[in-house]
Amino acid sequence: MSSRDFNQDVGGAKRAALSEPVFITDRGKPTHVLMNFETFLRLTGDGQSIVDLLAMPDDLSPDKAALLDATRMDIG
Repeated sequence: MSSRDFNQDVGGAKRAALSEPVFITDRGKPTHVLMNFETFLRLTGDGQSIVDLLAMPDDLSPDKAALLDATRMDIG
């Protein structure tokens, strides 16, 4: 989708991005990608590293607690 088309139909671009990424071009070259938020999170993760997880308080969600348990090493 050209940047001109994008500017003329932002709503259409957003609807299209619900099912697949939309590449926005400027002078024929891709410059931006519009995608739904779920796709973005799947590609980038939730942005937390193991250091972030270790610094979290005791009220971890079950998913994060399981990840933390899986990364602990038994150095017994």
